[in-house]
Amino acid sequence: MKQIIQNLRSGETSLVDVPIPKPGPGMALIRTAASLVSIGTERMLVEFAGKSLLGKARSRPDLVRQTLEKLRRDGLINTLEAVTNRLDQPLSLGYSSAGRVIAVGEDLKGFKVGDRVACGGGGYAVHAEYAVVPENLMTILPDPVDFEEGAFTTLGAIALHGFRLAQVQVGEHVAVIGLGLLGQLTLQIALAGGCKVFGVDLEANRVELARRFGAEAVLRDEAVDAADFITQGKGFDAILVCADTPSNDPIQLAGEMARDRGRVVAVGAVGLELPRNLYFQKELSLTISRSYGPGRYDSSYEEKGQDYPIGYVRWTEGRNLAAIVDLMESARLDVLPLITHRFPVERGLEAYDLITEPGEASPLGVILSYPESPLEEKDVPGKILFPETAVHPSSHIRLGVLGAGNFATAVMLPALKQVEGLDFIGIATATGIKGRHAAARYGFQYATTEESQIYEDDAINTIAILTRHHLHAQQVIAGLKGGKHVFCEKPLALHRDQLMEILAALQVSDRLLMVGFNRRFAPASTRLKSFLSPLKDPMFIHYRINAGAIPSSHWVHDPDLGGGRIIGEACHFIDFLTFLTHSLPVRVTTVGLPEDDRSHEDNVHITLTFADGSQGAISYLSNGDRSFPKERLEVFCGGHVAVLDDFRRLETISHGKSHTWRTRWKQDKGHRAEWEAFSDAIRQGGPPPIPYSHLISVTMASFAAVESLRTQQAVLIAAPSLD
Repeated sequence: MKQIIQNLRSGETSLVDVPIPKPGPGMALIRTAASLVSIGTERMLVEFAGKSLLGKARSRPDLVRQTLEKLRRDGLINTLEAVTNRLDQPLSLGYSSAGRVIAVGEDLKGFKVGDRVACGGGGYAVHAEYAVVPENLMTILPDPVDFEEGAFTTLGAIALHGFRLAQVQVGEHVAVIGLGLLGQLTLQIALAGGCKVFGVDLEANRVELARRFGAEAVLRDEAVDAADFITQGKGFDAILVCADTPSNDPIQLAGEMARDRGRVVAVGAVGLELPRNLYFQKELSLTISRSYGPGRYDSSYEEKGQDYPIGYVRWTEGRNLAAIVDLMESARLDVLPLITHRFPVERGLEAYDLITEPGEASPLGVILSYPESPLEEKDVPGKILFPETAVHPSSHIRLGVLGAGNFATAVMLPALKQVEGLDFIGIATATGIKGRHAAARYGFQYATTEESQIYEDDAINTIAILTRHHLHAQQVIAGLKGGKHVFCEKPLALHRDQLMEILAALQVSDRLLMVGFNRRFAPASTRLKSFLSPLKDPMFIHYRINAGAIPSSHWVHDPDLGGGRIIGEACHFIDFLTFLTHSLPVRVTTVGLPEDDRSHEDNVHITLTFADGSQGAISYLSNGDRSFPKERLEVFCGGHVAVLDDFRRLETISHGKSHTWRTRWKQDKGHRAEWEAFSDAIRQGGPPPIPYSHLISVTMASFAAVESLRTQQAVLIAAPSLD
């Protein structure tokens, strides 16, 4: 299928072929009929991408601060690689479209195949022939509303949410500053709500269009005098600022036109340096409108379909979408006069030339249209081929990959490219755009949105699972049953039942299983292990992890998707202690800070007792400063001491002598080395690089750590075996 994407590093806007996405639970696959280019937002993205690296830094000082923190923490090379990878990720353009449902995922409610729908959401209602959209970001299109009109629904919902925030009543005087697309929609909504509406813009043609809709409207230079005349010197009850400019003039003008204790709502992206005296003297309220209603940026609402009770939240983003469609159906909102340009998607790049370099009359509504050819069965799910690459002898690892998220593209795939003897065959992702980009960048023969094609491909003998945590267990089992060697990024499973199913699959499989516990393969770890190996006494190890906070809405915190940070990440550190002691954990005790809006079982102290008597203490913390180094490990054993700082410096002390090893430029946590060990094991027929007893016990210990935290009791670990 065709899709328009933006490359943030090169600044190139491209029309590319990508696999057709597959609808997940609670989602629908939409064949797009029309999509609307958001001139303000999308022009901003395109112009940002076109800036030099210095220009990008100047426009986003917040990202510069994050980069400097990472530089201090992780070193120059790692930081450069992370920045380059982030800028190289393709960005899907578009967030307002309309089309027809052609396939549905499990548990989708309220929609069926054949429904005509309006769609919203960045990353969902994109400029593509096909799109996957969750149920709360769709609304049914009635027959009187055509697809071009439906494509305006999301922009209309943004305008409607801003109008609601102004708390306007029938008969009030409302001013709209900025009569671009968003302003024209806001103006019509205010008229439909029984308000006396006044518009202001810099362009005469937009002023004239507002007058045709029934509003009073003037050019900027006339605004203050006209406002005084229209309101008889009282000022406007509410001012909706819909302009798109870094200038503070719209906010200044809003203050001048507002009545005493009036309400100002910033709907567009404008300068926000307030003229304090003006706003103070009138005691004005200023509200910044956030997109198209409650539910926006809430993953439970947008991705999982969990609606808000109507008795408590009357107007969600989904209900705002439906309200806009109702206004169009009843002819109280007329969007067709707003369309100034139409392009078929094949000429979609011309639309971006138009919005970034407008002529004398700037564009308003720019519509992209899509072919109506029926979807062939062979095209779902999508698969896109890349130029043929030579296939090496069968002794090579022929790789299929599941997932192309940030970790995969920033860390794992670059490491895999450095491993000799790997043939990159296929990559499967839920969204075609990420799969296409990763396939082109790393040399896969094809990209697909159907993971079964990876399991069933006889050209693939090894699978790397780099997806979200909740998919790992089922994908491991499918890979083993498909006769593939399986590498699974941690964690192996989210609960005991999944682990038992994996063990059952291993018992009847002759393929190798590996989990991405990379730290035990790092160069510093190899040196540390050599230092400790001659020692026979039990060890005492303290491992402190300054993990940093992640938002409460992040999927890792979701017990069904990520399993929480103990199972999802702290398993790394349990494994590293297991590796150093070469003994299995048998008892776990966990304590933690009280839970609140910032702490989600991620400020914990885990104490582990190992079978040989060794003691391990893991302090996993999210309440620190990210600029401070992430990891520090101290080992005390038999008159010896070792200190490992962030896998960049290792100090060993024995017999009164200290030896220090360090790396200055690049932090190496063992991602390449773990794959070299795994590929060697496959070629030589085993054994697995990490003993299965370690994989099982570490996974069980992570479950036990969570249980101990919740029960406030020590938990014994009785790990199952393969026998």
